[in-house]
Amino acid sequence: MSKPAQTELCDRYERLYPGAVVDVLDDRGMEDQTVLADVSPLRDEMTTAGIAFPVVGRPNRSIDSDENMRNILRMLGDAPEDSVLAYQTNDNVAAHLGELSVVALTAQGARGAVIDGGVRDVSHILEEEFPVFSRYRTPADAVPRWEILDWGESAVIGGVEVHAGDVVVGDVDGVVVVPESVRVSVLEEAEELAGTENEVRDAVRSGMAPIDAYDEFGVF
Repeated sequence: MSKPAQTELCDRYERLYPGAVVDVLDDRGMEDQTVLADVSPLRDEMTTAGIAFPVVGRPNRSIDSDENMRNILRMLGDAPEDSVLAYQTNDNVAAHLGELSVVALTAQGARGAVIDGGVRDVSHILEEEFPVFSRYRTPADAVPRWEILDWGESAVIGGVEVHAGDVVVGDVDGVVVVPESVRVSVLEEAEELAGTENEVRDAVRSGMAPIDAYDEFGVF
């Protein structure tokens, strides 16, 4: 997919909401694509949609800090335009993303980060307006505590397997992962569903009974 087409795909997903995307995936029997609920946005108004860039690491207090830092910086430099970084940290202690990393990602055109782990420098990240979803906050830096192992391939985030090329969509309701193989068809169907739901909303506000709206439109 060309860059303009990819950017348009991400923009269209971002105009949707995860609930509509999940409903379409559910109808296809793909019922386990929602990231566990304890991964949430730093601010309720944050939304993100982009191409998954998986990152994997593990706790390691004996790692060489300089080598680890260089690998983390290489990973950040590899994050492509329109990407959402998806971190499998296997950790409950360190912060795996901070302000300077966010500045770099923003400059590269990344669209957000979903971290099954921790974040720090939250007030500065909020000033950058870069969408970050995480499980916890802590000032403890990752470099001496956590080893980056791999990036750009696959990861497991909040119980969901994520591959490079999948689409990650998130808002205050949570995060959903759309497999690359169905990302276009799911988008089109979710857009159609969202349009129908707008019709249902208008009908119910005008006095139509919920059951009648369901019978007429087939959704509620």
